[in-house]
Amino acid sequence: MVSGRSLKATGVADAAAPSHALGHRERLRDRAKAGGLAALPDYELLELYLFRTYARGDVKPMAKALLARFGSLGAVIGAGIEALKTVPGVGENAAVDLTLLHEATLRAGRDKIAKRPVISSWTALLGYVRVALANEPREQFRVLFLDKKNQLIADEVMNHGTVDHAPVYPREVMRRALELSSSNIILLHNHPTGSFSPMDNHALPH
Repeated sequence: MVSGRSLKATGVADAAAPSHALGHRERLRDRAKAGGLAALPDYELLELYLFRTYARGDVKPMAKALLARFGSLGAVIGAGIEALKTVPGVGENAAVDLTLLHEATLRAGRDKIAKRPVISSWTALLGYVRVALANEPREQFRVLFLDKKNQLIADEVMNHGTVDHAPVYPREVMRRALELSSSNIILLHNHPTGSFSPMDNHALPH
């Protein structure tokens, strides 16, 4: 993480009273220690994380602006560097740090599901899928390859599409399954637009 960075460098002014800003940071850290991170609202959790990038100054407006712009904490960390930088005050370092958090969350979810049979826990599977696909801006065709005990061998994106279209190639899926000696597969597909209507071309590519 990048530390020692001032908010002045990104166009957001330091707090008018540095001692007050420092006091706010300490109070927020104390609340997190006393009540646990789960007790904090999303904007305060985001504030705590931004403290690591910005050593001083008031980052509360930035945290609230990020949530207002993207709608949720998950959407913030999954937005991508360039999209994050469109929010006033968010510089390159903060954007990179937030995307690193998204990647770490994604890998943690992948590790969790990889350590036990996928089919034995649909809750774990659905939780992993939400992390993997919830903030993907384009349609994505993804495959979970499983062994004969339903243990995850690999999670691979077979194709990217546009915001409302992602081609599926059964031959490629089967070829990859044979390469991995996979006995079972789970096919995943997201709809970034929120519409679950099928595309006009119903035929699958060969």
